[in-house]
Amino acid sequence: MLEIADRLLAILSAGHRVAVATVVSMTGSAPTVVGTSMAVDDTGAALGSVAGGCVEGALYELCTSVLQGAAPGVQEFGVTDEDAFAVGLTCGGVLRVHARLIGPEDVPVLAAAARGDEAVMVTALDGPLPDRLPTVDRSGLVRAMGPDGGVEVFVEVASAPPRMLVYGALEFSSALAVVARAAGYRVTVCDARAVLATPRRHPAADEVVVDWPVRHLAQQSLGVRDVVCVMAHDDRFDADLVLAALRSGAGYVGAMGSRRTQDRRLAELVERGVTDDELGRLHAPIGLDIGASTPGETAVSVLAEVLASRAGATGLPLTDLAGPIHRPARTHQP
Repeated sequence: MLEIADRLLAILSAGHRVAVATVVSMTGSAPTVVGTSMAVDDTGAALGSVAGGCVEGALYELCTSVLQGAAPGVQEFGVTDEDAFAVGLTCGGVLRVHARLIGPEDVPVLAAAARGDEAVMVTALDGPLPDRLPTVDRSGLVRAMGPDGGVEVFVEVASAPPRMLVYGALEFSSALAVVARAAGYRVTVCDARAVLATPRRHPAADEVVVDWPVRHLAQQSLGVRDVVCVMAHDDRFDADLVLAALRSGAGYVGAMGSRRTQDRRLAELVERGVTDDELGRLHAPIGLDIGASTPGETAVSVLAEVLASRAGATGLPLTDLAGPIHRPARTHQP
């Protein structure tokens, strides 16, 4: 439920009651991730989505029943259920969903998640909440000992959002910020040109910085979930910036430019001692081949490659692939 924390807080602050149904486990192929939630408030308004339309009708009724006084609990949805076709979960997966009311005691954790801080929500599914829990670093079910014996506990972990550093304050960068934020990234746009690096030009960016790109990147601490996109080619810093990005710890490094620009960039990187392994991590020219030309189209192309790289996916059309579409054992963390 932490992915909709800001909207849950808005409902509570308006004085309304709200029930949430959260996916606590899944097996097989299912169009969702553990931790995804759908909520219904006491006005009948729904927010969030669990399974791409497969079970939303049933979950709406489940949340409504909790609002009307039904006890919190777990319900299972799967293709083998006698009402599977009525529910709509025909993709072959099985979902276990826990529904409960959200109360004042949940506000501190929801507020932390809404701020983008690390947050952990703990919900006991079949008994009182134990005093001590195993240490976990991702959302999922754990078995813990409570006062009445073993208790099944769902632990939902929200990490700080992954970062996307976009160098070059172009229209392409502005469009990329829009789609990247929708995918859960915290976006920074950086450019040395103050006239271009303004919040007005890049309203979707979480942060707009006027600084020399190489200097800015050197001050960042990046991890494997983070992304660096070099969207402007400037001979004064291009090779140095790409080199710094490749050695920054970022999980994805991409650079825009023509084939000729890329050939020149590679030659300059080799001169600076970049290894073959490092060059193998560089996505340049950046993006997937979808025939993109406009800023919006290019943004989709770039983000698609970022997501495919993160997931270890092919980036090929699903019609050309066999096997399950939805990958198992994922959590709601970008």
